[in-house]
Amino acid sequence: MATFATTLWLFALVPVAAAGSSKDACDPPKDLQAVVETKYPGTRIVSLSDLNEDDRALFQKEHSDNCPGLVKVDFYGDGRPTFALALTTQSGASPKTKLVLASQVGANWKVVILDKADGPIPVVWSEKPGEYKGVYQHKIRATRPVIVFCGYSSWAVLYAWTNNKVAKIWLRD
Repeated sequence: MATFATTLWLFALVPVAAAGSSKDACDPPKDLQAVVETKYPGTRIVSLSDLNEDDRALFQKEHSDNCPGLVKVDFYGDGRPTFALALTTQSGASPKTKLVLASQVGANWKVVILDKADGPIPVVWSEKPGEYKGVYQHKIRATRPVIVFCGYSSWAVLYAWTNNKVAKIWLRD
């Protein structure tokens, strides 16, 4: 009986572990990926290979094996699957990157652009709720996780869901 239970447990666990290990940190859920490809053709989620050597090293130091262009975040505090995506495209001499917020509503994804950036490719990550002070003396008291959109070379912007709207402050300019 114990051998049977152990064997059954291994058959259930091994495929899950194998499936989890093959998934790239920059892969969104398949249905979200289809929406992004349709709504923003020619873009792709920022990956480590898109970053210059210094930015890549800094991101890995601060965020280990996370994806620099995709973060799951409970932005609205409702527990629904929500992702912040940095979508980039190489057009002309300078890349263009969009910060997109995607939240699952029922079977569909609500997708909105929060910001845009030209030039060196920025990254995105999430921080815990708390009080954040901007460079222009503005403050945000976030009761939910926040999103940070950062161009390591010069700027960082924080987004929080407060008073039923997106609030934005510059952390670095």
